[in-house]
Amino acid sequence: MNFELSQSTHRIRTFVLVLFVAATILSGCGNRDAGSVAQAPAAPAAAESQEQIAPLDLPVNVDAETVNRLRDRKDVVILDVREDWEFAEGHIPNAQWIPLGQLPDRINEVPTDKTVIAVCRSGNRSTQATNFLRQQGLDNVHNMNGGMIAWEKAGFTIEATK
Repeated sequence: MNFELSQSTHRIRTFVLVLFVAATILSGCGNRDAGSVAQAPAAPAAAESQEQIAPLDLPVNVDAETVNRLRDRKDVVILDVREDWEFAEGHIPNAQWIPLGQLPDRINEVPTDKTVIAVCRSGNRSTQATNFLRQQGLDNVHNMNGGMIAWEKAGFTIEATK
């Protein structure tokens, strides 16, 4: 009798486990599909997308898409902190250029009345620049994640000075 009860209990436990796994998988699929539908609104016009982003509300780290949507605003400055040869090969149009090594001596060139977004090749030096400028009291400074690698991968405009 104990053997039959154990087998029956084992079957019930197996059934419940299979049911739980199936429900988990199905609920995950449903959420993903619903999320992708909810996150796929029609792309706004350039002017609308600029107005929808409040530069003062940006997180410290922003993605290339956000930077592209903000780059033409008069209250936003893109600060390229790469070396001269990197900047010459290609940069975000109208970016201000101050190499990271010169930043402490040229900090007075960084606008304090605008949103500043630092960019480099991969995001490492721009993170250092962002941290340095914030330590100096500039609190509206942000870092572009992924740097110019992410910018180019997204297919955004690049300006060369060579």
